[in-house]
Amino acid sequence: MTTIFEATTAFAQKMDASDPLKDYRSKFHMPVQKNGKEHIYLCGNSLGLQPKTVRAYLEEELKDWERYGVEGHFHAKHPWMPYHEFLTDAMAKVVGAKPIEVVVMNTLSVNLHLMMVSFYRPTNTRFKIVMESDAFPSDRYAIESQIKFHGFDPADALVELKPRTGEELIRHEDIEKVIQEQGNEIALILLGGVNYYTGQVFDFKEIARLGHSKGCLVGFDLAHGAGNLNLQLHDSNIDFAVWCTYKYLNSGPGSLGGCFVHERHANDKSLPRFAGWWGHNKETRFNMRFDFDPIAGAEGWQLSNPPILAMAAMRASLDIFDEVGMEKLNQKTILLTGYLEFLLDNIPNESIRIITPRDKKQRGCQLSIQVKNADKTLFDQITKDGVIADWREPDVIRVAPIPLYNSFMDVYRFVEVLKKNLS
Repeated sequence: MTTIFEATTAFAQKMDASDPLKDYRSKFHMPVQKNGKEHIYLCGNSLGLQPKTVRAYLEEELKDWERYGVEGHFHAKHPWMPYHEFLTDAMAKVVGAKPIEVVVMNTLSVNLHLMMVSFYRPTNTRFKIVMESDAFPSDRYAIESQIKFHGFDPADALVELKPRTGEELIRHEDIEKVIQEQGNEIALILLGGVNYYTGQVFDFKEIARLGHSKGCLVGFDLAHGAGNLNLQLHDSNIDFAVWCTYKYLNSGPGSLGGCFVHERHANDKSLPRFAGWWGHNKETRFNMRFDFDPIAGAEGWQLSNPPILAMAAMRASLDIFDEVGMEKLNQKTILLTGYLEFLLDNIPNESIRIITPRDKKQRGCQLSIQVKNADKTLFDQITKDGVIADWREPDVIRVAPIPLYNSFMDVYRFVEVLKKNLS
């Protein structure tokens, strides 16, 4: 049933009262202004809020380190030796994968490089990488450096998907055209699952089908997808994906990343990779004298033993995700973001417009609000009024109501602040 939105305080309060996830807001620390009031925090797409259980999860590991020293690897309440495995099942559910396809390790850009070592294998005739023209800069740096490492020129090897003149979004038919016309020269299609600037979501499954039909490998950077979208990575049939966990997954600033490698690659030991001892066969890892024998699945791409304290914070958040489930979170996302869209559309001012897709299947939590004339003054004014959002050059305010801890009143209050500063 379609919800009929209303631009009133009473409606927002009614929606919050009937929200089945409303109690989860109390499980997170909400930043507070100098006047003692809570900020209107709509920046979980940059850094997720801290779950209140994080401190206890960290204290447990600190206590076991104090109590056991090195023996904590085996005798801690959650032994450190297999600690990353405590995250696997929950993370697999978050991204719609099988446990063998998922591992938590390193950070996003490191994982991106590791995946390209295995899945970007250029030849003299098939050497191109397809990416968005406006991908996050870190992705561009990584991709260009990989192209150069293999002795190619990015001017020849980098194929950029661009919106049409006067548009902000990339049309699917234009992606298809590039793959059809250049597919025999494309080694890898590597896109952001959710474009960081516009909030546009790409069709993973269809892009994988198109790419594979031309012999291309397909990967996604899910920095803005994991914990945001109801992903189905296994069913999408993509070859690999990487993501961070400090945004929608609330694992703390600069925390670890995640990696997906499709099950069909699980036992392919011929895949080139940069190896480390934590990716070696667990049965012989500590014998020290064996040649590298990769663990089946995504775990085989691990390099080093994991940082336990960072993983403890992540476990606190993933326990909440495991309790709620991505389907329920996605249902609330559709309502929250739909309400934000409705309220923004009802502002009688032509100096802003939404550039994120209107189709709910082509977006997640984030709406990108384009400000005419690239005037950051508006952003500075709403910040002074207690809004924590995000400005991205040259002209976009990104706001993301997060279903775990944002309310309909947060959305309503934000738009009221915005209206005041537009008048």
